[in-house]
Amino acid sequence: MISVPVSSAGPMSSPVTFDRAAEMYCPSEVRILILDDDESICRLIQAALSSGTFKVDVVCDPSQLADVLNAQTYHVIILDYVLPGLEGEQVLEQLRETQPDASIIVITAHPSIDSALRCLRARTYDYLTKPFQVSELQRIVHHCLESRGLLRLSEEALRESLGAVIRERRKGLGLTLAQMAQRTGVSLGYLSQIELGKNSASIETLYRISLGLGMKMADLFQSVQKSQPPG
Repeated sequence: MISVPVSSAGPMSSPVTFDRAAEMYCPSEVRILILDDDESICRLIQAALSSGTFKVDVVCDPSQLADVLNAQTYHVIILDYVLPGLEGEQVLEQLRETQPDASIIVITAHPSIDSALRCLRARTYDYLTKPFQVSELQRIVHHCLESRGLLRLSEEALRESLGAVIRERRKGLGLTLAQMAQRTGVSLGYLSQIELGKNSASIETLYRISLGLGMKMADLFQSVQKSQPPG
């Protein structure tokens, strides 16, 4: 296995920072593996995805693939579909046997309907063609980890997002804070703090607010999830 240092010099431009520390956090360490015979691509992706809680390994030599897959468990595997001496379908099968819980993201410089269908049948998470925007790959990895509960909103970001959704819904109904306070039985000052993301609301308070907004509490949290930027 070749582990390329994040600080390695290279021809690519400075990568976009992936870790949105102020908004998201990982409850545990996340391990990502990059499989690509192009070392510059490996370096670029590793630099873009590495963070304090993201441990990114790379394999540039396909002959070392089996040893790496048997030595470590990964959450996400980013795979170049065309590797020297290996068939894409065989690699996908090998990944499913040795890393059954990993989400696989395929990247390829030779896209085709056949390869896309094979990846679909192999239940890969996504299929990207080269050249691709690093920010797009970051977004895909971000969504993948979030869907698996490996990347979550921080408490502060959740408060702010929840407050913003409540505020927009209230304004959409044409209600003032005072009217909302009267509807819910929650003090005007407390409502204001909740909308500004400065104070956490109890389940009981959120239930009252949801009723005042004419929506279910589950729908309120679903609106928070939909309001998040794509990565």
